[in-house]
Amino acid sequence: MNVIKTAIDGVFIIEPRIFKDARGYFFESYSQREFDEKIGVIRFVQDNESKSTYGVIRGLHFQRPPYSQSKLVRCVQGAVLDVVVDIRKGSPTYGQHVVCLLCGHDEEGIRIAEKYKESVALPKQGGLEGLLGLQFFIPKGMAHGFAVLSDTAVFQYKCDEFYHPEAEGGISIFSKSSLAGSLPTTREQEGATIDWHVPTDHAILSEKDTKHPLLSDFDSPFTY
Repeated sequence: MNVIKTAIDGVFIIEPRIFKDARGYFFESYSQREFDEKIGVIRFVQDNESKSTYGVIRGLHFQRPPYSQSKLVRCVQGAVLDVVVDIRKGSPTYGQHVVCLLCGHDEEGIRIAEKYKESVALPKQGGLEGLLGLQFFIPKGMAHGFAVLSDTAVFQYKCDEFYHPEAEGGISIFSKSSLAGSLPTTREQEGATIDWHVPTDHAILSEKDTKHPLLSDFDSPFTY
């Protein structure tokens, strides 16, 4: 696998090595040995899967210490825009975010990869094929969320800590201002915003996700 650094320390994009022939394709979706060597020694203890329809936005979530989680995420059907926000106090990138377009190898995943390959900052090696099957590693101290860009999306992720509902936390995807014709965006300390690529009238959020505090009003439990 090829590991690509991002603008936030500890957040990586992972490109699997894919073998294709007339029968289809094959790749190792996870290798503990290679992960330990290239990213770090992490013991994943729980795998989760969700299915969502177009316009669903889940986030921005985290678990509070002592139950904080690192995650390895991917989209196996359809496509999502995956977003990570650094919420570690004292971090030089506190409040900043990185995004990764995660696309499956199905027709919908390929369609979305083609649509967004020029407008979303992504690794370009391998052309369009290089955008399929990407994974995103998210260390502890991040808020994480994603927006579904395809008709449906199946999203999978590995966690290195079990789910603890009493430790759930989140920051809002909303801000005090919004971009005309698009979903209200998260305004960060440096003035950057997250473009979720979902029109306002198509956005679907849970009631809980509409009640998280704004980043500017948030007291983070994480330190760098």
